Amino acid sequence: MGLSSGSNASEAVKLCVFDLRRGQNEGQELDKILFFYPADLPFTTQLSVIGLSEGLITFTRIFSPEAACDVIEAEMHSHVFYEAEPDIWMVMVVEKNKESEAMWRIDALRRVLKEVHTLFVMFHGSIRELVDKEPTGGLVRTHLYYFIMDYLSDFFIGKKLHLPNFRDSLKERGTVQMLTVGREVAIDVQSLVRVIESCAENSKCYSLTMFQDLLVSTTLSPDDTVSLFTYAVLRLTPQALSSGVSSWSYLRKGSTACNTSAGAVMANSCPSVDQYYNSGDTSPVGNRSYPVVRPLQNDKWSKGKDGFLVTDIWGAEFGSSIPTSPTIWLKQTEERMYLCAYQLRSLTVILLIPVSSVLNGEQGIAMVKQQILENASLKMFKVEEKLSRGWGGENAYHVSGYRYLLVDGDRYVSRASPPGKVTTLTKDSLVALSNLREEVDSERIRANSDGLSHEKDLEICIRAKNNAWLIARLTRGKELYMVLEKANETLLYASDAVMKFSDRYCNGAFSLE
Repeated sequence: MGLSSGSNASEAVKLCVFDLRRGQNEGQELDKILFFYPADLPFTTQLSVIGLSEGLITFTRIFSPEAACDVIEAEMHSHVFYEAEPDIWMVMVVEKNKESEAMWRIDALRRVLKEVHTLFVMFHGSIRELVDKEPTGGLVRTHLYYFIMDYLSDFFIGKKLHLPNFRDSLKERGTVQMLTVGREVAIDVQSLVRVIESCAENSKCYSLTMFQDLLVSTTLSPDDTVSLFTYAVLRLTPQALSSGVSSWSYLRKGSTACNTSAGAVMANSCPSVDQYYNSGDTSPVGNRSYPVVRPLQNDKWSKGKDGFLVTDIWGAEFGSSIPTSPTIWLKQTEERMYLCAYQLRSLTVILLIPVSSVLNGEQGIAMVKQQILENASLKMFKVEEKLSRGWGGENAYHVSGYRYLLVDGDRYVSRASPPGKVTTLTKDSLVALSNLREEVDSERIRANSDGLSHEKDLEICIRAKNNAWLIARLTRGKELYMVLEKANETLLYASDAVMKFSDRYCNGAFSLE
């Protein structure tokens, strides 16, 4: 029974979601399981994994009531913990083996858990609300199963699940990548945003504008911006809509070296959620009668003749063939919003309209779309034209001689060397960088526990086995990671190279005073 995930995948990675408030009585232990991958493992195995996880959480809370365990390193496995909501835990168990590519950074794995939960909440609301809405658990299990399996489909190459590894050390999940524009273009974008958001009269609307896979503008909160940006890169941008997979978008899954052909492989080889769901009577999602929206399904979005993106994921109104407009939850306002996306060549504009303000449902949304076409088409054409003219291509943010990652943790913004340039680094350099970032992560956890996360500056310089310099600098919420493979042998030379980069591209944020 179950997904034909392959023995390697089922043995190497396990992912579960469970509720500590459920299944506390003898004979009811299964009630606490909300999701488990691989779903075809025996319930005894699932309960063993969750029981061990629950025991570790309970034990570590004795010493740290406010923050239970983040990771437990065993001889054969790493257990990565993330408390998504109070008493709702997500745990990833990764097998340690001698595979050349199987080297993980724990925080990168935890960010995967955080990302899937954040996206889930954006579409379905909190897990706790779904549990309380239908106490038997069938409703929440159905939603979690479809959503997480659709999310994981992006990580499959063939039948094997490929999680972020050391080759992704110059990437930062949970951030947005922004397009740098000049003053004139910024004014045009601002004018476009005002017009777009005024198309839904008497409503407080929000918008997000992207060029290619890069953010141009947003009127959302940082948290909501990251969530919507992530979804747009995964499913809405021109690259996401095309059959191929962008070779430079940081969100694309799998080994960077395989990205050019990964799209076709994923589409044809990843496990079929529908096939499993429709097979047998012991489905992990329980009652099959629950309706479920699957926003992360592949190949479900397309561009209409009028330029608006359309999908049938949300079904259709009763007695009508017109697809129902997508909706999401905003974290900042706790309000459900209609998602209206328009695309012109490389420009994608997303308008969010409060559901409560649209009285006539799809008819009201159609009127808003007509207003956009009438009032904003020319402005969108001019903005797209100017952005395309100034766009430097996939290597626009490449800096010769440097392989880098910049992170602004306060703004959830990152910028990095293009993936194509990162592939020129040797494995030794990437493994050493992954280890360096692991050390920085540990230091950050210690600083956070002491309440010094923004007060403590940190600088680490390491010489790798292949003589490359690896640098990490943290200051005032900003982080810089750098690999210099062709640097001079002296530390002074490497330090000077970092200073030049900081002064030229970071306004001196990482320069030593």
